[in-house]
Amino acid sequence: MKKIMTFVAILSMTSIGWAASSREATYDRLDHAGNVLHEIMAAPDKGIPQEVFEHAKCIAVVPHLLKGGFVFGAENGRGIATCRTADGWSAPAFFTITGGSWGLQIGVEGVDLVMVIQNDRGMQHLINSNFELGADASAAAGPVGRHASANTDWKLETEVLTYSRARGLFAGVTLNGAAIRRDDDSTEAIYGHDVSTRHILQGEVAVPQAAHAFLDAVRDAKAQAIASK
Repeated sequence: MKKIMTFVAILSMTSIGWAASSREATYDRLDHAGNVLHEIMAAPDKGIPQEVFEHAKCIAVVPHLLKGGFVFGAENGRGIATCRTADGWSAPAFFTITGGSWGLQIGVEGVDLVMVIQNDRGMQHLINSNFELGADASAAAGPVGRHASANTDWKLETEVLTYSRARGLFAGVTLNGAAIRRDDDSTEAIYGHDVSTRHILQGEVAVPQAAHAFLDAVRDAKAQAIASK
């Protein structure tokens, strides 16, 4: 009996330690994601056009997406998303992104990824948190600059516009084949067990204190986009 009690105590301490560690990692990811948006919008001539931000239903950021391989490549990262609600922007939802790519690439590189969800179909895919870019949801490299091109295909047809930043360079990027899934670990660390991504992104969950800086960055990016008109 004593051995059982000792085992339970150790298991509880391990669980508490894991939860704290996961929570701290998620806090760091939120801060980094906000910094990514601030830095991108600090150079409007090379950032996301104001028309794209104005039209966005949701914004998702994957800070330090890990890309690597030789000929065959892979992407793997954890991200944060927020969607428009009647009261502004929702609390953040957490997701993972994994997938393959094909190309002449060597080595490993960390990039920051930004995804702009442009319509209700794309938003629904994000809420469901189980889809593949290019297969379930149409995706394309997003336009870059102070203003988007007069060509409106990006607005009318594409559900997700994707961007990446590596070594200070920011550009649209194609991520067809990347799979988006709910990040259960981060969601549980911040909200607990029984909180759905749908409730979070529809604005039915209170914004945690640690997420305010990230949402401020989203609002600031929107304000900067409007001011650049």
